[in-house]
Amino acid sequence: MTTTDLVLTYLGGPTVLIELGGLRMLTDPTLDPAGTSYPTAAYTLHKTAGPAIDPGTLGHLDAILLSHDHHFDNLDNAGRALLDRANRVLTTEAGASRLGGRAIGLAPWQEIDLPAPNGQTVKVTATPARHGPPDGDRGPVVGFVLATPDDSGGAVYVSGDTVWFEGVAAVGERFSVKIALLFMGAARVAVAGPSHLTLTAEEGVTAARAFPDAVIVPVHFEGWAHFSEGRTEVARAFAAAGLTSRLRWLEPGRPTRLPL
Repeated sequence: MTTTDLVLTYLGGPTVLIELGGLRMLTDPTLDPAGTSYPTAAYTLHKTAGPAIDPGTLGHLDAILLSHDHHFDNLDNAGRALLDRANRVLTTEAGASRLGGRAIGLAPWQEIDLPAPNGQTVKVTATPARHGPPDGDRGPVVGFVLATPDDSGGAVYVSGDTVWFEGVAAVGERFSVKIALLFMGAARVAVAGPSHLTLTAEEGVTAARAFPDAVIVPVHFEGWAHFSEGRTEVARAFAAAGLTSRLRWLEPGRPTRLPL
């Protein structure tokens, strides 16, 4: 890969347009307007910010990287309507069975090759994720690593909704992660008790140390009412660890080029 191959456009929440090797991939599409509520039998989620760009302007999508389909803050109504516009939807095996159509289910460490317009191939590897404490069943989730087959240019890691655990640590052992999109915010819902369901700021620091060469890009820490931490807490934790220079905040709606 060359240094011109990666562009990130942050739409808000967990939703980022990733342009890599000429491929256009969208993470967990949440595209409903601010103020939308999502009642379930156990809790209600509240969206506080809409997407930074008009979903109608997204254009062609080679793939949607969907960490899981069963929570509205990772796949909302407008996001679900977008799925048919993508060539393929990569997600959990359980999610693919529910979604059907173009959905492809991947187990942790399973790989799929996506041919890129620049003549290269981007290898997508599903990675382990655990959506909360080990004794809390929040349903299956996957993360993703994007890399050339020989990993010569370094890898892009998309954590999906996960806490820190040995599965995330294993990503750093297997891949040379150069860009890590970490789903943070320490999400909490009453039905899960006091447990956090996504990375805390301190766990983000732990991940940064596990990926020592990576630029850390926090996402999914704002735009929803159930986050217990935000940018302030993340910035404070990284400053206390002497790792502020490793953080890269994306400006919503603005394409950002990052070297690999």
